[in-house]
Amino acid sequence: MSSATPNSSAPGVCQKEVENDSSNGAEKSKKPQKSEKRDTSLAPANGVKEVTNKSAEAKPDKISGAELKKRRMAEKAAKRAQLKREQQTPSQDAQTSGEKERAGKGPATQSSQSSEPRIQHKTTGSTATAQKPLQLRPSQHQAPQSIPEPKVETKKIAFFSHLYGTPRRTTIAGAGKDVHPSVLALGLQMSNYVVCGSNARCVSTILAFKKVINAYTTPPGTSLPRHLTIHLSSQIDYLVSCRPLSVSMGNVIRWLKLLISRIDPDTSESDAKSGLCSAIDNFIRERITVAGQAISSSASSKIRDGDVILTFAKSSIVERTLVEAYRQGKIFRVIVVDSRPLNEGRNLARALTHLGLQVQYLLTHALSHVIQDASKVFLGAHAMMSNGRLYSRIGTALVAMMAKEADVPVIVLCESIKFTDKVALDSIAFNEVAPPEELGYSAMETHEEESPEKWRDSKNFQPLNLMYDLTPEECIHMVITEFGSLPPSSVPVVHRLSTNA
Repeated sequence: MSSATPNSSAPGVCQKEVENDSSNGAEKSKKPQKSEKRDTSLAPANGVKEVTNKSAEAKPDKISGAELKKRRMAEKAAKRAQLKREQQTPSQDAQTSGEKERAGKGPATQSSQSSEPRIQHKTTGSTATAQKPLQLRPSQHQAPQSIPEPKVETKKIAFFSHLYGTPRRTTIAGAGKDVHPSVLALGLQMSNYVVCGSNARCVSTILAFKKVINAYTTPPGTSLPRHLTIHLSSQIDYLVSCRPLSVSMGNVIRWLKLLISRIDPDTSESDAKSGLCSAIDNFIRERITVAGQAISSSASSKIRDGDVILTFAKSSIVERTLVEAYRQGKIFRVIVVDSRPLNEGRNLARALTHLGLQVQYLLTHALSHVIQDASKVFLGAHAMMSNGRLYSRIGTALVAMMAKEADVPVIVLCESIKFTDKVALDSIAFNEVAPPEELGYSAMETHEEESPEKWRDSKNFQPLNLMYDLTPEECIHMVITEFGSLPPSSVPVVHRLSTNA
């Protein structure tokens, strides 16, 4: 009887469950499998049997379709999180392993949530787990950002920023192996103003190229007209790195390249080289030497006894004119106006004084005191623009404009090799910026506490050393060339004639 009692109770329980199922309606009868399905994941892993009472068995918890869907989505999210953790970079793995080693004594089975930093709310006092930063996939990792270097303050004037190029070369270090030794020496001489002046730089350049041509040998498989121009380009690049080319240098380089391109490829190398050297000698003689003689002869005829000739800085053609006029027995006086930093007028004043002329030397700030004494102003030229403006050493425009105010005629002496087809309206778009170290004053050089180096390190000190300025054509009365005396408006005509000659 005792064994039959539990057996008799089991059918009673089953009968109650069947009655409850039948009373729930048509919906539960349509889906008997889902209502009877149990979640095996809720069962404990150790296999211990669950103890329930009869009321729990009579009304078991049933999972709806929405809850099943949420569980599946949670499982997928857990799988994705596990994949992301497996795809972490080695650096992140090393960092997490280092943190675990520093943690040291914690149990290996401790959950990741317990090690997360917790944030306490200020008002309620409740704590919350800090959110982890979003980890990117390996393909989305950004490159390590480099530490920005401290910004070096530049001393360049923003208004003239287009004129600043690479710093001048002062040594032959880094020069190409194809550069001729004579070109190497010339570049350093021009950079240090040993060779200074438009005519001197032009003649020195063409003579250096003559030595390059004499030492040149045509490589096998090429022709002289094609390869020689390439060989000269490396020489020109070196000269440009030492100092920008003058207008006369640019004209003579274009003339030489045109002459090389016209050589017949069938001409032997020795004949071509001898022809080029002979043409270079004729060019120097006709365009510079003879042209200078014609200009000095024409300009010296403008000087009368008792004249006071005012000139600025130093020009080789102006010096030749004054010497020729003195040798003709004319009695006159010379005023040399000079300016820093080159002080070129010192050499002119010294040469004229040794010759026996009466010379007065002064700087530009005293020009207003002597301009009334001058009867004529003779100026040299770095270049004559196509619109008739004079491009010369900085300070020339000041002298010309003050002479115009004093009603003193301004005469420009210029060879046609210095003419250009460029048009300039000011000295800002086209100019040359010299190193600012050349602007040091003598007072700074004598007193250590006022040295130029300390001025250069000053935050508010920005030196600017422009080389040239532009004189308006209305300030120029006459331009004397080897073709004769002409107004500034006739410069483009003479340039076209000299180029086609």
